[in-house]
Amino acid sequence: MKRRTFLSTAAATLAAPSLARAQGARTLKFIPHANLTVVDPVWTTAYVSRNHGFLVWDTLYGLDEQYRPQPQMVEGHTVENDGKLWTFTLREGLRFHDGEPVRARDCVASIARWAKRDAMGARLAALTDEMVAIDDRQFRIRLKRPFGLMLDALAKPPSNVCFIMPERVAATDAFTQIRPEQIIGSGPFTFKRDEFVAGSRVVYERFAGYQPRATGTTSGTAGPKVVHFDRVEWHIIPDFATAAAAIQSGEVDWWENLTADHIPILSRNRNVNIFTPDPLGSISILRPNFLTAPTNNKLFRQGLLRAVNQADYMAAVMGADPKYWRTGVGVFTPGTPLATDVGLDLMKGDLNEARRLIRESGYNGERIVLLATTDIASLVALSQVTGDLLRRLGLNVDYQAMDWGTVVQRRASREPIDRGGWNIFCTNWAGLDHINPAGHHAMRGSGAQAWPGWPDIPRIEELREAWFDAPDLEAQKRIAAEIQKVVLDEVPYIPLGQFFQPLAHRRSITGVMQPFGIPVFWNVRRA
Repeated sequence: MKRRTFLSTAAATLAAPSLARAQGARTLKFIPHANLTVVDPVWTTAYVSRNHGFLVWDTLYGLDEQYRPQPQMVEGHTVENDGKLWTFTLREGLRFHDGEPVRARDCVASIARWAKRDAMGARLAALTDEMVAIDDRQFRIRLKRPFGLMLDALAKPPSNVCFIMPERVAATDAFTQIRPEQIIGSGPFTFKRDEFVAGSRVVYERFAGYQPRATGTTSGTAGPKVVHFDRVEWHIIPDFATAAAAIQSGEVDWWENLTADHIPILSRNRNVNIFTPDPLGSISILRPNFLTAPTNNKLFRQGLLRAVNQADYMAAVMGADPKYWRTGVGVFTPGTPLATDVGLDLMKGDLNEARRLIRESGYNGERIVLLATTDIASLVALSQVTGDLLRRLGLNVDYQAMDWGTVVQRRASREPIDRGGWNIFCTNWAGLDHINPAGHHAMRGSGAQAWPGWPDIPRIEELREAWFDAPDLEAQKRIAAEIQKVVLDEVPYIPLGQFFQPLAHRRSITGVMQPFGIPVFWNVRRA
């Protein structure tokens, strides 16, 4: 697969964008990586919804840049009864955006809803014997047996995040989306529903009643969240040339995901700073649907896996320079303790072997619906390479192009193909999501409770449970290698590689951070 050219040659001249000028120094203008179509970050794992969540809601714990949980909304906690009794105490003065105090019962309800959708949350729920509010500032979690990852679960920034919502909002069924009119936050910014225009603009205003932590160091998603802008505007710009022109001219301050094609152009602008914020990068995957034919057939999925050459995908995403990408990617993020090369020789782009397995699966020309993203550069590339690969395998591809927000909605459908169902989509996960089995949604084999695609693979679930109980790192590594063997055999997903995407911001703003790939809007100021 040759390097895709996603932009017209005219993009080099960067025509002026059609954005209004900033209303003043107290407004920050930002280009997110995707359109915000789902405002409920518990209902979906979509990162744009998660990023929105970090403006609007706060968390009990944050994660610092050394991957250590730190108190955020809590003043502290105690652990008793050999690790089976946890008591949490909230900081004083915490308020929701409607002026109501944040109470312990809000935390209990928020944890309970989150645990129904999140992989680590589900593990916590399975081990919980009782979770109750003691009074307005204290709540207790009594466990059936110790859970050493308690704070990691409550602090984790990957989707899904345990955001704290009012009890009445958190009472919403976890499989029903919270609507924009229901949003009542606990974080540093309020969501301006009256200015929300899907596909165009999302607006947030500084919440005067928010109280940052008085102590600690800002690091990752932890520490004091001090806001220096009265207003943050997200401008949805699906055309990458227009986005580049906007950051060039100063019409916007910050572009979350700089496309590979524009790195050379923007690098020459002395008013723009470019850097790669996340050393763990992003992990690209292909997700098959286990509920629809032919991707519900194991031999068919094995054929797809053998056809994949990760270098084709990564070169399409980030260009020919390998400093921006890596192959040899398995179930766990390269360079982290559980990463292994076990079984990776199966992915060597062997089209003949792939065609043989697909024939043996009984494939007979059935339509294969590929949900292809059009507005995120990396996903455009992944979709195009996948569509081309499927055609070279002789498959009947229905390439359905749509924006990422529509993909997020469509992928939730469990309907058959003739009623709007799907077979394949491609996406990216933050490297932090894939460092271990605890919060790794893509590898789960929990059937109807799994992330969209719904693989039912009991052996993976057994190994995941064994990993939680492993006595040391060496035992965890052995289990991780076995998990990778099962994943590459059953194929709940196909790893496509790892890439490192830079951001771009105007040098007129300082303190720009995207820890773990999350743009955070506190401690950013105009120089």
